Amino acid sequence: MRRMGCDYRCLLIPAALAFFYIQMRLFVTQSEYEDRLAAAIESENHCTSQSRLLIDQISIQQGTIVSLQEQNKRQSEECRQLKALLEDLERKGLKKLVDKVPVAAVVIMACNRADYLERTIESVLKYQSSIASKYPLFVSQDGTDPNVKSKAMSYDQLMYIQHLDSEPVHTERPGELIAYYKIASNDYLWHYKWAMDQLFYKHNFSRVIILEDDMEIAPDFFDYFEAAAALLDKDKSIMAVSSWNDNGQKQFVHDPYELYRSDFFPGLGWMLTKSIWDELSPKWPKAYPFSIVYIVLKSGFYSGSSLGQFFQQYLQPIKLNDVKVDWKSRDLSYLMKDKYTKHFADIVRKAKPIQGTDAVLKASNIEGDVRIQYKDQPDFERIARQLGIFQEWKDGIPRTSFKGVVVFRYQTTRRVFLVGPDSLRQLGIKDARNI
Repeated sequence: MRRMGCDYRCLLIPAALAFFYIQMRLFVTQSEYEDRLAAAIESENHCTSQSRLLIDQISIQQGTIVSLQEQNKRQSEECRQLKALLEDLERKGLKKLVDKVPVAAVVIMACNRADYLERTIESVLKYQSSIASKYPLFVSQDGTDPNVKSKAMSYDQLMYIQHLDSEPVHTERPGELIAYYKIASNDYLWHYKWAMDQLFYKHNFSRVIILEDDMEIAPDFFDYFEAAAALLDKDKSIMAVSSWNDNGQKQFVHDPYELYRSDFFPGLGWMLTKSIWDELSPKWPKAYPFSIVYIVLKSGFYSGSSLGQFFQQYLQPIKLNDVKVDWKSRDLSYLMKDKYTKHFADIVRKAKPIQGTDAVLKASNIEGDVRIQYKDQPDFERIARQLGIFQEWKDGIPRTSFKGVVVFRYQTTRRVFLVGPDSLRQLGIKDARNI
């Protein structure tokens, strides 16, 4: 019995040892698990912390991005406003700069008529004063008349220059007008050449408008020349622009908007450029040197170099335009060389051809435009005399003509075209047989 109790106790010892071993293993395993769990929790907490940190950073960055986007929008708007302001300032600055650059110098050619000069100066200042920077005003006196010099120098709004003429003028043929030969001569002493040399080369103007001391200007005189300046710059075939029409008597004009090209130079109220003068100055001809564009009518006579019947018939009735045309808004491209011949030919082509010795009488009784052909200079002079227009020719062409065609209004809005023997061919009109 005792032996069995001993054996039983012996068996309990290994069991107890095994139990303790198992407990120890369980404890170790539990401790390792707890350590791993703690590490996992710590890692999770760290990850959570990092995630929150990242989320916070992303939120901050998103806030920064939103802020930067708003700042970018503000800067873009500021840039837009600054750009608009800069463009506006540039436009204003350019306008001021352009306003300071003269369109043309205006020179009144004077000699010995102080009262006439005063009237012309007053007429010019009436429309020039508000735009004086665009059109600097000069008076150029030929000779030493003290009253003319005193009158010119009494105006603060202009500059006075003086040419001392030392040689008389000799015309080619008796009876021709000295005034026109004073306009152009080969001699450097002549007043017009001297004055233009002064204004183009000494004062360095790009354009010059020349007026006589017995002329008045129309309300749109300067607007017309500013618009015409663009034509001069673009079309080198136009040598000068004139505000004068030799057939501008009140019975022969009607449309203040009408402009023509002409192969004849009228020599009054005209503008040319420095580049043209560079070419002409060394070989300044004796008279009527230009092909021109002219209008009916931006300048007018109130007296003249030629008196008596000539003045009474041709100069005194000249109609000074009283309509202020907005020339800057009008399209003048039809006056360009590549367009004008066709433009003019289309008008001539539509005119009704009439013939016979009583053509002038027929023209009076026909509604609408008419065209009358002349055979030669004597025939033209006969027809012109009946109509009352200028009869004079120079260098083989009549006054105001283009391709030998002289156009004017007759009594009403009707246009009369006096057509030369070769005019239709030059204009490309093929119905010459109708005349």
